[in-house]
Formats: sequence, C-alpha cells, structure tokens
Amino acid sequence: MKKTILAAVMLLISVTAFAQKSSADQIIGTWQCEEYRIEVFKVGSSYSAKLLWSKEMFEPDGRTSKKDVKNPDEKLRSRPVQGVTHITGLIYRDGEYRDGKLYSVQDGNTYSLKGKLLSANNLEARGYKGVPMLGKTFKWKRVE
Repeated sequence: MKKTILAAVMLLISVTAFAQKSSADQIIGTWQCEEYRIEVFKVGSSYSAKLLWSKEMFEPDGRTSKKDVKNPDEKLRSRPVQGVTHITGLIYRDGEYRDGKLYSVQDGNTYSLKGKLLSANNLEARGYKGVPMLGKTFKWKRVE
C-alpha cells in the first residue's frame, strides 16, 4: 500500500513539474533523432537550432566536417556543415512550435517546420514544403 501511494505521489509530482515547465523554453536543449543531433536555443522570442552531428557530416577520415556545398549562396559553400544554424524562426503559440524554417545541408533547400513537445524529453517535428501532409516527421529525444 505504501509503495502504491509513493508511486502515485511520484507520478503526480513529475506530471505537475512538466506542466509547470511546459512553457515555450522547454524546447531549449540538446535533442537527438536517428539521423541528427541538434542544440535548440532562444533568439529573441523565437527558437533556432544548430547542427551538432549527422550521419553524413564528416569526410571519410571521420574528423573533418564536410562543407555546405549545396548552399544556394555561393559565399557559404565553403563553411563547415558542423555547427550550421539550420533551424530558425520557430515560434511558440497555442502549445505548439510553428512558422520555423529548416535549412537542409543535404540538398540546400529550406523547408517549413513545426513541432510539439509530447513530454519533457520527447519532441516531434515535421519539415515540409507547401503542405505538412507532404513532409517528413522527426521524433527527437532529449540528450541529458
């Protein structure tokens, strides 16, 4: 009985803590999915993210960052892919993150981005061109 009460209290505390922290800034931190690791940070009233790691980020030596060769801006094609700010302008509104832009170093295109925190450590984001139905969903886990 004591264990059941303790478990119920612990669950209530964790749910309450997440509810109190579910402000827009809850997204700040390091996140990883199967293909990428990013660091989300605040810029004014919006959120951006820089690329920390991806499966195809390095040259064959495993240490040298590939260059942003597909960037539409010729001046940026010699910059390293590692550390590129590739998510910008994400706004928190009505419990969701919206109106963001996702720059893809793989193809040099910029996509629309939206997302939602499913819990304190789970983020779901969708990148798309035109309509969200035609996009790709990424499921992120917070990296401690």
